[in-house]
This record gives sequence, C-alpha cells and structure tokens, in this order.
Amino acid sequence: MTLSLLGMDTMGMLLEQWVLLLNPIGNSMLFRREYTMRLIQTPSEVLLVLTGRNTPEMFRKSSNLELQGELVGSFRKPYRACSFPKGVGGIVELAPGYLPVAYSMVRKAGGLCIADEVQAGVARTGSHFWGFEGHGVIPDIVTMAKGIGNGIPIGAVVTTPEIAQVLTRRSYFNTFGGNPVSTAGGHAVLKVLEKEKLQENAFVVGSYLKEQLNNLKDKHEIIGDVRGKGFLLGVELVTDHEKKTPAKAEISRVMNHMKDMGVLVGKGGFYGNVFRITPPLCFTKEDSDFFIEVMDIALSKL
Repeated sequence: MTLSLLGMDTMGMLLEQWVLLLNPIGNSMLFRREYTMRLIQTPSEVLLVLTGRNTPEMFRKSSNLELQGELVGSFRKPYRACSFPKGVGGIVELAPGYLPVAYSMVRKAGGLCIADEVQAGVARTGSHFWGFEGHGVIPDIVTMAKGIGNGIPIGAVVTTPEIAQVLTRRSYFNTFGGNPVSTAGGHAVLKVLEKEKLQENAFVVGSYLKEQLNNLKDKHEIIGDVRGKGFLLGVELVTDHEKKTPAKAEISRVMNHMKDMGVLVGKGGFYGNVFRITPPLCFTKEDSDFFIEVMDIALSKL
C-alpha cells in the first residue's frame, strides 16, 4: 500500500480547523511541517518575497529565529538583534507595552511581525493559549511546534491568505509536511489539553511553583531572580547580587546534584546561568513540592 503525504487526510483537516479556531489571526490559513529549522524558513521566505527586504529584526538568543544553513544566504545584510532574550535566552519577560510599540515600528517600516510560539505557545504560560496574547498584539505570522505534538515531530505556520499567497512566487516542497501520523498526534494533544484543562493547570500549578521558587530565593543568596509565568519559569543564579555576576560554574553543579536525585532541569540565558523550568502541562503540586525539595538540597550543597 502506498500513502501519499501530498494529499489531505481527515485528521490533518481536523487539526487545522482546531488550530485556526484557537489562533486569533483573522481569516487565517495553516501550513503543516515537520519540526526542523525549515519551520522558521517558511515565514522567513514569505518576508523576503513579500517585502523585498533582507534585514530581519529578532530577539537575541531566540532559539528558532537564529536562522541557519541555506536561509542565511537569502539575508545578506547584518542582522539587527533586539536586546530581549526569551526561552533559551533565560525566560526574561517583556516590559509592559514593549511588544505593541515594537510591532508598530516594524509595520511602519513596511515589515511583518512573526510570533514564534514554539516554546511559549500551546497553553504553557497558563494565562493564555499563545504567548503573544498576553501583550495585546496580533502577529502577521505565527509559528508553532514542540508542545503541539507532545514529542511527535510536527510544526505549523499560521498566517493570512494574502500573505501566504506570496509562496506561489517561490518554489516550496516538504517531503514529510502534513503526514497523517503527526497530524493525528497533534489532534490528540489538543483534545487532551481541552479535556483535562491543562491550560488552567499550568496557571494554577505554575503560580504555586513560582511562589515556592521565590521562597527558595529568600533562603539561598545565590538565587538572583525568579521570573516567568505558568510552566515557563526561570531561576537566575548569581554570585554577586549587586554586580549580577553569573554563577556559571555553580549552576552546573546544582544541575548535577539534582540529576543524581532524580530531577532533570535545563539551563539557558546569555551566560548560561538561568534554570529553564518548563515541566509538562500535567505537572502537579505534588511534583512541584518534590522539585523544590530537590533544588533546595542541591543549592545547600554549594
């Protein structure tokens, strides 16, 4: 039996309908892709063809907008990096009103705004389904992956038909885009998110976990900051609060101690001194208590 991945499958169409209902871009359409660096290539190609400009603006230390490989050849002029790092940049929160101003500046210059929701999207912040919704803006293009598949490789790009139309002026092919296994997985994830109220869980348990982390901050001087919301939290370690000297060596030691006690946690930030706490959306208060207990013990060993 031969199955063509170029056709439309029923599960894929159901997934598209669900994602588009959840996305606030009016009259939008969706492209399904496997999750690779090619996910971000689609909106980047659209920008290049539609605006004719090759000077993208992006947040420094943003994981999926650090364009690589063949795409770099399309943008020959230097990048202009914004100072705000999120995700792998250390879970640094935007100042109130920052994003609307940034969007306005980009659009006045003739550009389009992309929201990379690979990490912040799909209910992770708890307060909203998409990260950008908490800032009162509507992007022109939204990219999503990771959480939408819960481990299954799937990515998607949402935009308006008018913007998507420019792809007809440039060749596009994706061998595995829209395959029925991945789309079935993505559809199942969205059903579980709704049925088990996991966005609400991310908000409630995430707030509880952040409160506990702030209690650890009061106890351990090496914790310089606790930030983020929902299940997208950051804990910054510093050796000097006044100078904010990054505790790069210390964070690795704490990570190893926690690993020995059964807890895996990642790190990020410009200096690699920020714990990136991004648990699964089914994380419970009991899980939070265990996490805090382990981190407390590990910090006490420094």
